[in-house]
Amino acid sequence: MLRHTPERHLIYRIGWLRAAVLGANDGIISTASLMVGVATASTSPHEVIVAGIAGLVAGAMSMAAGEYVSVSSQSDTEKADTDRERNELASQPEFELAELAAIYEARGVDPALAQAVAIQLTAKDALATHARDELGITDVGVARPVQAALTSAATFALGAILPVIVAMLTPPNLASIAIPAASLLMLAVLGAISAKAGGAGIGRPTVRIVFWGALAMATSAAVGMLIGRAL
Repeated sequence: MLRHTPERHLIYRIGWLRAAVLGANDGIISTASLMVGVATASTSPHEVIVAGIAGLVAGAMSMAAGEYVSVSSQSDTEKADTDRERNELASQPEFELAELAAIYEARGVDPALAQAVAIQLTAKDALATHARDELGITDVGVARPVQAALTSAATFALGAILPVIVAMLTPPNLASIAIPAASLLMLAVLGAISAKAGGAGIGRPTVRIVFWGALAMATSAAVGMLIGRAL
């Protein structure tokens, strides 16, 4: 006799993992790039640190606001679709039942069995069944604006504070080298951790995040150098 053991699917992590990785990644790249740009344009270590702290605060608030607005829009759409489906189930239940059976048939289920499954699932929870199988709304991907906003802000701040700490501990003449070097190392670690948490291989995600981080910092350094010479 086969024993049933619960399977641990990593897809359940996708909501918080996406917000966490996006926040930390943006925190490191944007703050480090800002600080590198200032470091190449100015010889004052105080200005570099102030720029980093300002970037941390502004970036965390921006991430929270942007994520909240974006996910709230998704939540509003989901609610509107669910309300519409609830009204349709109340006004035309036969049509909705036939629509559900047709969905199962399109997935390869025998017509008679599809009809029987549709009837049983509708009897159990018609709205949840249609939300899942017709609209694609599930508990896994449901929009949670507050959670997304707080996660993004916190992880952005966590990522952004790292280059600021490096700048505080590094001699002023080495800041323009130490900040990007330490930040790229942090990005590599972040890429590996996020890939592992998501159940993917760590090679490509790590290379990808380090490449874009290096490009952002190099561009910022070039701009800071040009502005520093022009002023």
